[in-house]
Amino acid sequence: MVGFGDLDLLTLQQYWWFVISLLGGLFVFMMFVQGGQTLIYKLSTNETEKTMLINAIGRKWELGFTTLVLFGGALFAAFPLFYATSFGGAYWVWLAILFCFIIQAVSYEYRSKPDNFLGQKTYEVFLYINGTLGVFLLGVAIATFFSGSEFKIDSNFFSHWQNPLRGLEALFNPMNYLLGFALVFLTKITGAMYFINIINHKEIREKALSSIKINMLLFLLFFLGFIGWIFTKDGFAINESGIVFMQQYKYFYNFLDMPILLTLFIIGIIMVIISVFNTIAFKKTSCIKTGGIGVVLTVTALLTSLGFNNTAYYPSTYDLQSSLTIMNSSGSHYTLMAMSYVSLMVPFVLAYIAYAWYLMDRVKITKEEIESPNAHNY
Repeated sequence: MVGFGDLDLLTLQQYWWFVISLLGGLFVFMMFVQGGQTLIYKLSTNETEKTMLINAIGRKWELGFTTLVLFGGALFAAFPLFYATSFGGAYWVWLAILFCFIIQAVSYEYRSKPDNFLGQKTYEVFLYINGTLGVFLLGVAIATFFSGSEFKIDSNFFSHWQNPLRGLEALFNPMNYLLGFALVFLTKITGAMYFINIINHKEIREKALSSIKINMLLFLLFFLGFIGWIFTKDGFAINESGIVFMQQYKYFYNFLDMPILLTLFIIGIIMVIISVFNTIAFKKTSCIKTGGIGVVLTVTALLTSLGFNNTAYYPSTYDLQSSLTIMNSSGSHYTLMAMSYVSLMVPFVLAYIAYAWYLMDRVKITKEEIESPNAHNY
């Protein structure tokens, strides 16, 4: 029987890049919570309906945080040079994203507390900021994996960021906006689908259905624009000597060269489209499951393609040879091997998330439950 210790370094690097890509896909799906937060006022007409919406996603935001911690922890341990370069260099954009997620946690904790000095509406605004600005900035940050960033790695493997905006300069590249807005509208769609699934309230379901129709068109506009951009732009490739160079249609060829990833990518997109179609045309209430799997497959395939097939997943536009690859930014063979054994626990974590999800969604949220004197409201 072959163990992780018998695998070569490159195989372990590829294994961990796939694991991180999968966790990234799971996290993007869990951001339906953020999307739902942006729909609170749009889907409610009174305080009871608003509380129903907040309670629905309030049950899930901690699961999203669990996935985020897993994603960040795995990235830090498996590819420490990326962690040091991006989080240590582009810290203004990451601090802005972190702030947006901190105010989310604070809002769920204190929104319904008696005598909170900021008031409920302030915390609801915080939730909206998290769902719009936080998601948009995260999409822009991820888009730099395709457009590149301004940094240099010296001979001692210290990273030096070359722009005083420290990551916020990504906002001056309009192409990065495509993924930012695509992510915002995708989370709105999955958020609305989750509301339809968990809340037993006719008016909310009808409004959620209407919002999906609009947001799906906007999502397709930005998502197809993003895919068109990355498939037609020059990408950051690596030759046999480890030299980074610009290759025409690199990201498009990545999918052609890896048909399994291309298949997963296409299946994921189709599943999202089918889930939206069934929700709109046949008034199905459980399509969040199909759509969620589609989101996970699509994002996982997209992120995996960045690290495989001799591609620089975190390119430097300041110095091409400083670009990060899974080969030059990973931990040692021993570190990756030890972590690989620990990764065998990931299915148990996912099982916990699935079980917790099942327990929380066994009973649909109703108006009567919210108005009950014993109700626990966020």
